[in-house]
Amino acid sequence: MNAIDLSVNIGSLKLRNPILLASGTVGYGNEMSEFTDLNLIGGIVTKSLSLKPRKGNPPQRILETPAGMLNAIGLTNVGVEVFLKEKIPFLKKFDVPLICNIAASTIEEYVECTRILTEEPTIKAFEINVSCPNVKEGGLMFGNDLSAVAKITEQVRANTNKMLIIKLSPNVSYIAPFAKAAKENGADAVSAINTLVGTAFNIFNRKPKMYNVTGGLSGPAIKPIALAKVFEIS
Repeated sequence: MNAIDLSVNIGSLKLRNPILLASGTVGYGNEMSEFTDLNLIGGIVTKSLSLKPRKGNPPQRILETPAGMLNAIGLTNVGVEVFLKEKIPFLKKFDVPLICNIAASTIEEYVECTRILTEEPTIKAFEINVSCPNVKEGGLMFGNDLSAVAKITEQVRANTNKMLIIKLSPNVSYIAPFAKAAKENGADAVSAINTLVGTAFNIFNRKPKMYNVTGGLSGPAIKPIALAKVFEIS
């Protein structure tokens, strides 16, 4: 019996199948390697990387909800330099495309992260997480600003010839203009969607259950929303 060809192409990237380890769900890949053969999946998307290491938010930062979970990890990561030195050697053992997710608080940081990481041949593509607060603009999320998404895409594209994915926020009225801005400024694809903003309260003391008050809602509960956003983009 012949095997079914499940390969898919995303821009210049060919995946043996459409199953990817989504950013943040399995760390840097090594955490999952004890439980499954990474060579069988389509690709690994790293947890978000920033220019410098980040400690993230204090607990409570993960919370179960009906049909999902809230997380406010705070983009905890080792930073690009430690990633290249300590994580890449392990990931080189596997014949699976590596996609680096990048998070930043300024456009310059997005560009610098890309510039450093693009020299590593193991990295085949970038997923740019624009659902980050722009510290220069008072904390407004990049992903809610159409001109910022366009500018990030354009400047990152100028610093790498590797496949470029822009990870869009669903916390906007209409997502299609953001996808169009990414496409027009050099993105090969978009990732839809990031988490939805949510919160939870303790009904007895009337206080938030999470240290950060709000977090990102993921899980089965958001699938219909994700599909609607994908449909709108297409």
